[in-house]
Amino acid sequence: MVSGQPGILSIWNDVAPGRDADFDTWFQGEHLAERLAVPGFLFGRRHQAISGARGYFNFYLVESSDVLTSKPYLERLDNPTPMTRMIMADVFKNMNRTLCHRALRRGALRGAYAVTVRFTDTPNETALAALLDELLADINIASGEIWLAVDPAGQPVSLEEKIRGGDRKIKGALLIDTLREADAEALGARLAKEFPNGEVGVFRVLCQLGHGEAFEK
Repeated sequence: MVSGQPGILSIWNDVAPGRDADFDTWFQGEHLAERLAVPGFLFGRRHQAISGARGYFNFYLVESSDVLTSKPYLERLDNPTPMTRMIMADVFKNMNRTLCHRALRRGALRGAYAVTVRFTDTPNETALAALLDELLADINIASGEIWLAVDPAGQPVSLEEKIRGGDRKIKGALLIDTLREADAEALGARLAKEFPNGEVGVFRVLCQLGHGEAFEK
């Protein structure tokens, strides 16, 4: 972890057929507020796919990646609520969950739509930074971020993950927020061509929760 870099918990998942309402009830009614109550958690946002990747994408911004291996957070993961146990066992499918640090952020705004590119090999951070600088010249692009995975060595396997049956991981990701759906769709199509080995998804924002504006520092 490089000093001064916020941490990111990145999650993509599908949902068992017919269980979206259960996911909504759990996430909005319990999970998001529960996670934001953990010391060091600053902001969480949930999305649903409109093209490219299926299912859902959500992420949490934390003060540093150390928060994601802290005692309060690990205790929460190893003591899931009854509803969380049900969601982990019966609702979540194809879980992709990775502890990251935010290597770079461009732009001060957050948009209504998001495009993500997931990388299973370590991405070229310099090239991605140049891409963000190009994209942010467009007023319709709200912001962009580069996430790099934290070395998983020494990270414990939580009870929640065991209930899910294990998670897939990424080496890095690109997140770009846009103001409008058409811009997100066009950008998703472009990035799918530029990164044929990446997994591209276009999402709409469903909900978010944060502690004031501190998360945008």
